[in-house]
Amino acid sequence: MTDYFEVHERDGPARLGELRLAESVRTPALADGYVEDAGSLWPEDRERPEGDEAVLTVLPHRAFPAGTAPEVQEAFAVDYPDVDFPSAAVISRETAGDHGADAYVLSEAPGLRGHARAFVEAMVDVRGAIPPDTALLLSGVATPANVATLCYAGADLVDSNRAYVRGLEGFYQTTDGEAFLEDLTELPCACPACRTPRGSFTREDCAEHNVNALRAALATVRERIRAGRLRDYVEGQARHGAWLTATFRRLDGQYGYVEERTPVVRRAELLAASDDSLRRVEIQRFADRVTTRYRNRFQRPLVLVPCSARKPYGESQSHGQFHEAIGYRAHKVSMTSPIGVVPQELELTYPAQHYDSVVTGRWTETEIEFVASVLARYLERNDYPYRVAHVPPGGYVDIVERAAERAGVEFEFTVEDHPTTDESLAALRSALDGESAYRKRTREHNTVRAIADYQFGEAGADAETAAGDALFDHIRTGGRWPSLRINREGEQLATLVPQYGTLALTLAGGRRWAESDAPTKRVEIDGFVPQGSVLAPGVLDASESIRVGDEVVVSGPRAFAVGRAAMSGDEMIRSTRGVAVEVRHVEERDR
Repeated sequence: MTDYFEVHERDGPARLGELRLAESVRTPALADGYVEDAGSLWPEDRERPEGDEAVLTVLPHRAFPAGTAPEVQEAFAVDYPDVDFPSAAVISRETAGDHGADAYVLSEAPGLRGHARAFVEAMVDVRGAIPPDTALLLSGVATPANVATLCYAGADLVDSNRAYVRGLEGFYQTTDGEAFLEDLTELPCACPACRTPRGSFTREDCAEHNVNALRAALATVRERIRAGRLRDYVEGQARHGAWLTATFRRLDGQYGYVEERTPVVRRAELLAASDDSLRRVEIQRFADRVTTRYRNRFQRPLVLVPCSARKPYGESQSHGQFHEAIGYRAHKVSMTSPIGVVPQELELTYPAQHYDSVVTGRWTETEIEFVASVLARYLERNDYPYRVAHVPPGGYVDIVERAAERAGVEFEFTVEDHPTTDESLAALRSALDGESAYRKRTREHNTVRAIADYQFGEAGADAETAAGDALFDHIRTGGRWPSLRINREGEQLATLVPQYGTLALTLAGGRRWAESDAPTKRVEIDGFVPQGSVLAPGVLDASESIRVGDEVVVSGPRAFAVGRAAMSGDEMIRSTRGVAVEVRHVEERDR
């Protein structure tokens, strides 16, 4: 069996992968026992590195610490020319690069523990320098409490060195931290080591427990990655240590690093449980696109309303009452923490129908400032004949007043106590007196165009033409809302996917996109016809703006196709294995 490392799923910088040795290992995982016989398989046609870059045999509980003398490392580096095991190259932040190895060991990892800024900067630099389809091992760092954050930062492999040694030193570790063994009356674990009676529990048993706890923590991380909810877990887990909290906040500050690796859509619920949630890539990306790409096409007044617990908003009882009072006479925009403002056309679009937040009835200053800043930018970009704020007293009003002052606009407020009282709804109806209603079909067409704006961006060098207008002018919609089919001149261009609130293009839609002025996410392939998917080795070039989940067009000498990206554009170009694009439709070109 060919041995390699392949990424299967991505959740930000964290990856669920497969390390194929004598058996298949799911990563993130412990390196113990899997690479101990890796040996040195440095390619003969490459210059063998020196010093901290030396290829080594990684031994369980014997990984080389930072600064180990080169001659000591070389003494342990054993060649196995007849065994097809992957190679592991020891690198530093300064020497990271493509050295032809299957796995890389960050030599300075133990020295970075406890230093959030240095650790995050090293991870960003190293992950950007080594090939994306190789595993990164952090040795001598992992504990049950920090391993989720290490994986979220981009680690694929860890060892049990630190957990084991700390156990021998008498420190009992859990996902909450560690405690001195003699201070514990009871052992809060039921692993095999902890079944030993308390009075007979030795430090060797403690070391065994720590490794068991680390292995269990890694299983939790893998499940969280599969569910697309590792960030939710890390946000809570990191609270158990100051360094961990500082680390994931520093990662939030590395927006480009995390955003490139974060899918643009997913079905998993996004939990916003603290002010830190406002800095999540998914939330920042949505707010940025709404305030830079979205364009209001309704020539009607604006009505701001509060969000609802039920998603999408349109299915909630309160929004049903708002809709009845508005009666297609105004443009409804919802205000919400954590994602800012949501125009009615984007209520299905990730993460607008996929989030849940902690409701206490009180807004924090961080929430007020974030939503007010998003609303102000939205108001500056979109003009309305006049504006109505149908929001309850308190934080909502504070936000509207702050945003209105910044944008230089005025609002009419229609709520005295609660938005759904008879008096408040009557006031809303009265505020819209004299406005004519638009057609339901108009709303469907504007929704398609707004989603295209959000999904594809501005069209034309001068950014004056929106993608929605360039791709979906003179359209007809069919099907039952929200599963719309979009047609133009008798040809279907796309389908609205309710689960994500995005557009899935047909071949005709892909051709129209590729021929338009809208920025097209392209994947150029070699001379073959894709069958179900495009693998990374077949990719010749790809748009660097491609993110996991993006709609893409695939073209090559023999085929034209449309589908969804399974990895980022940069990863498509630099990877030698893995699925690059999941193809939906393909046609073979005439030779």
